[in-house]
Amino acid sequence: MTREEGLAIYHAGPETVLRVLLELDARILASEQRGEDLQAQVAQLQDQLAKNSRNSSKPPSTDGFQKPAPKSLREKSKRPSGGQPGHAGQTLTMAEKPDRSETHRVDGCGRCGRSLADLTPDAMEQRQVHDLPPLRLIVTEHQAEIKRCPCGHLNKAAFPEGVNAPVQYGPDLKAAVVYLKNYQLLPYERTCELLGDLFGCPISEGTLANILSECHERLEQPVQQIKEQITQAQVAHFDESGARVETKLWWLHAASTPNATYYEIHPKRGAEALNAIGILTDFTGRAIHDFWRPYFGYDCAHGLCNAHHLRELVFVHEQHHQAWAGAMIDCLLDIKQAVALARPDAEHLTEDQLRAFEARYQSVLDQGYEQNPLSPAPEGKKRGRRKKTKPRNLLERLDQHRQQALAFMYDCNVPFDNNLAERDIRMMKVQQKISGLFRSAAGAKTFCRIRSYISTARKNAIGALDAIARAFTGVPFVPNFKTS
Repeated sequence: MTREEGLAIYHAGPETVLRVLLELDARILASEQRGEDLQAQVAQLQDQLAKNSRNSSKPPSTDGFQKPAPKSLREKSKRPSGGQPGHAGQTLTMAEKPDRSETHRVDGCGRCGRSLADLTPDAMEQRQVHDLPPLRLIVTEHQAEIKRCPCGHLNKAAFPEGVNAPVQYGPDLKAAVVYLKNYQLLPYERTCELLGDLFGCPISEGTLANILSECHERLEQPVQQIKEQITQAQVAHFDESGARVETKLWWLHAASTPNATYYEIHPKRGAEALNAIGILTDFTGRAIHDFWRPYFGYDCAHGLCNAHHLRELVFVHEQHHQAWAGAMIDCLLDIKQAVALARPDAEHLTEDQLRAFEARYQSVLDQGYEQNPLSPAPEGKKRGRRKKTKPRNLLERLDQHRQQALAFMYDCNVPFDNNLAERDIRMMKVQQKISGLFRSAAGAKTFCRIRSYISTARKNAIGALDAIARAFTGVPFVPNFKTS
């Protein structure tokens, strides 16, 4: 405002002066509000830039070339690095009965040239070479006799079960196809190329797809049994992740126990998908998961993943410099250690330990609330939610859901984190990185069923190739589950 404009307002009278002052005051308030909004946006952007796989739920693949410095929260092991005493090791050893032997003779003396061909050796030195045999398909021809009885009836011998066509692939080759495609995660073209190069078997992509479809059909009942057993488990882990199907975003859901895995893919992520899958609808045990609200819609006990909490607490401690977060990290890790010590002999901590840890937990929460008070309600607004910072939201979650966060403290059978489900879903993400997407919904469902079976077999010390071969021979592996 210029001097002349100010004088004009002054001479215009007190009402005009008051009106102009009110307008200026409104402008100042608006400028202050814009300044606060910009500060909040800057803080939000700084938080986003500071997040990585170590202090948030972001996967390591998003870290790019700026990998965070390793900083594990795990207690350092007192054991030396390398193999431990009693470890069997994987050293190549001499075979007691080699498949074949080659004798290399001494024909003459290396000094005087005299012939030694007729002399008996004084000793033999052995060296063994372990190598692959020639890789080729073995063709077995089945010949069924046909005989005509003197009575005139024509009799024909039966072919073995599974030998149905004039020319077909056997169960071991089919198992190798599924193993390469759905376990080693080779794309269609490279799978066909490998079979041609190693076995002289130039299989087509269409034949490969047919073999996968056959495996999918054979595994319907075994995988249904796996699903039912997870539903009956006392503790199960749940997680989900995005997956592309025909360029569209679908959601891959995983349900896991220590000896079973079930995968399902669905166009939706929330309750619609979980209801369609059906495990949580009938589940009565304790569901371990991250803090995703649709899981809380099911009437079962819940346990929260404290690995997620630790990463978020690291972020609050390092980015926002709040001491309570560091204290909470120490508290959770100390409880975890106490549970690990108690687990062999007890199902929960002693009453004194529980009271001490509960008091310590509450003390840290109180400290956090002091550092993160609620912001005042906006003037003129009596309704609506107040804005909360990320530290405040984390604080309230740890407070309001303390029974779920500390479930591992009250029951030693409850795990500290949800790493089991996260590990199970990680290999599915590797498939996405290799192939980019599933070509069809049917292919995605086939992949999930076969991976459910393979993952379950490996958790029970059954090799993936052996388990697949058993499925093609009609005796699929289905373990005897424990419900804990």
